[in-house]
Amino acid sequence: MSKIKVGVVGYGTIGKRVADAIRLQDDMELVGITANTYNYKIKAANKKGIKIFPMRGLSDKDHLNHGIDSVHGHAEDLIEQSDIIVDCTPKKTGYKKWYEKRGVKAIFQGGEKADMGTSFVSQCNYADAWGADYIRVVSCNTTGLCRTLKAVDSTYGVKQAHATLIRRAADPWDIYHGPVNALVPHLVVPSHHGPDVKTILPNMELFTTSVSVPTTLMHIHSISVDLEMPTVNIEGVVDLFRSTTRVRMVYNSDGIRSTAEILEYAKDLGRERGDMPEVCVWKETIGLKNDKLFYLQAIHQESDVVPENIDAIRAACKMCSGAESIRKTNLSLGI
Repeated sequence: MSKIKVGVVGYGTIGKRVADAIRLQDDMELVGITANTYNYKIKAANKKGIKIFPMRGLSDKDHLNHGIDSVHGHAEDLIEQSDIIVDCTPKKTGYKKWYEKRGVKAIFQGGEKADMGTSFVSQCNYADAWGADYIRVVSCNTTGLCRTLKAVDSTYGVKQAHATLIRRAADPWDIYHGPVNALVPHLVVPSHHGPDVKTILPNMELFTTSVSVPTTLMHIHSISVDLEMPTVNIEGVVDLFRSTTRVRMVYNSDGIRSTAEILEYAKDLGRERGDMPEVCVWKETIGLKNDKLFYLQAIHQESDVVPENIDAIRAACKMCSGAESIRKTNLSLGI
């Protein structure tokens, strides 16, 4: 089978990771990326041999002033040379009309509205996105909630769930956002995450609240679940999470007590950029009280949706089954 030609529009936190992940797949070819400005990220991509397709607002020769020897047409050319586009532009700026005009499939990120395309989490609703023209890979937090709640629901049944999201203030590189010295509650309840989960798991009754805190490393979710089938066996829940793809158990007994130590662990594992695409559940935080299950999980906002984007490409292009795509993606990314 010939490789699927994939273009990436937007080369920021998610876009650069998705581009690198595409290059690791044996059934995909990265056509190139767009450049809205020439910065260190674009220069790094050029050094990797990734083709650059600048937006038309950039001067035809400006790339030379930034040490980039050549570019390859414009963003429109990238779209026309691709079978599918992964749009990683900032939220509410997805270029859907571009893709519709040119008859090209596209994948969007969770910052876009739910009606942008079929909402997607690989292990929850891969079949729903089979052959879809437009897919929305939901946000890092929604992805993390869906992974563990789907597993719990499949094994024990979920009557209802509540989650408080303790959210990082900004990505590590981001010098423009905060808070720096405050805890900021989201003054709307529920937060958007609960309704967003229902676009993936329509029968999941989930109520969410959130607070932004002065850290850049990861999010944490504090989750309580009312079970349909009560269990008194914590080890059964531990085994469930251990066996769930893209979920990783972490342990206080190993010295992992914080998000900082999770990301240090990722670096020690040799992960690209020190990423941790798996949802990390602390074993010591799993608790049971009557029919209630409690646990804490950590979400690496920079990377947990990267494998979902790769699987979404395969689903849209009808390349293989969900189980096979997850297997291939996990293997290529070392998950």
